[in-house]
Amino acid sequence: MSRIATIERNTKETKIRVTLELDGTGKSKIDTGIGFFDHMLDGFTRHGLFDLSAKCQGDVHVDSHHSIEDMGIVLGTAIREAIGDKKGIVRYGSCMLPMDETLAMCAIDLSGRPYLVFDAPFKGEMVGAMDTQMAREFFYAVSYAAGMNLHLKILYGENDHHMMEALFKAFAKALDAATRFDSRITDVLSTKGTL
Repeated sequence: MSRIATIERNTKETKIRVTLELDGTGKSKIDTGIGFFDHMLDGFTRHGLFDLSAKCQGDVHVDSHHSIEDMGIVLGTAIREAIGDKKGIVRYGSCMLPMDETLAMCAIDLSGRPYLVFDAPFKGEMVGAMDTQMAREFFYAVSYAAGMNLHLKILYGENDHHMMEALFKAFAKALDAATRFDSRITDVLSTKGTL
């Protein structure tokens, strides 16, 4: 069973097309017009062992906000659609990820109930051409579009590049864990009978 989704979103601010394969090998082809954001999405792809093709044409002459937020909406929608009916998946995933002096934590519940808890004390305003405030906006958009409960926290760290990268990689590893199948789960993993 292929778990692949292709999503397009076109507005006056952005034109986005994303294809996501959950059961991939870590291949990516990404162009958002924001170099550091491309680097983060590439890390997400490789460490989650997803295959991701993402193209965004956005109003980066204004700033990075619309492109990053809308990419979060599209990626979150692709995650939700690629997962499908959720029968047989583990549902929960977590990761504690070290990157040099930084330690990041991510925990996910693919419950269908969106919620974001985000705690990352960035030191500066920018990493490359990406506004550090946009990390929260991206993950907020992903969590709500995907219908996932998402917790992200930097336990400690000093370098903004390391902290940002650790968050994206921890998210990838936690999502990979949550979307895995377990042969003991014959329906959805919920006392309600639905997710």
